[in-house]
Amino acid sequence: MRRMLLGTVLALALIAAGCGDDESDASGGDAADLRLSSSDLGDILVDADGNTLYLFLPDEQGDSVCYDECETNWPVVGVLTSVDDRVDADLLGTTERTNGDTQATYNDWPLYYFAGDAAAGDVNGQGVNDVWYVLDAAGDAVGVG
Repeated sequence: MRRMLLGTVLALALIAAGCGDDESDASGGDAADLRLSSSDLGDILVDADGNTLYLFLPDEQGDSVCYDECETNWPVVGVLTSVDDRVDADLLGTTERTNGDTQATYNDWPLYYFAGDAAAGDVNGQGVNDVWYVLDAAGDAVGVG
């Protein structure tokens, strides 16, 4: 009886081990922190919740220069750790802000959200003041130039 119980427990443990959680899959997919999403602007970078990510041209692919009121309107994106298979993981990085916080970067551009985006997929920050732009899979500003 004891062997049968032990065998049943072992079998259940093996079954449970085979049932992984897709959310923890670091290879990407829909659970990825950084992924591409289709929009009217083409395929653009978004976070796992579908919120659009932006770059700020004055950052010049270096440290962030967006602070104070700028940061209120353009909240920084924190650390991102996984990408989907259409995003280049080698372009994902971080930079340290002057207050010691860590900000995600892609192709060396510090990443931001826009406070004026009300829902996932909104791109209301695109082209604001000719310095805020969404990014494509290569980490380039969409619509510049």
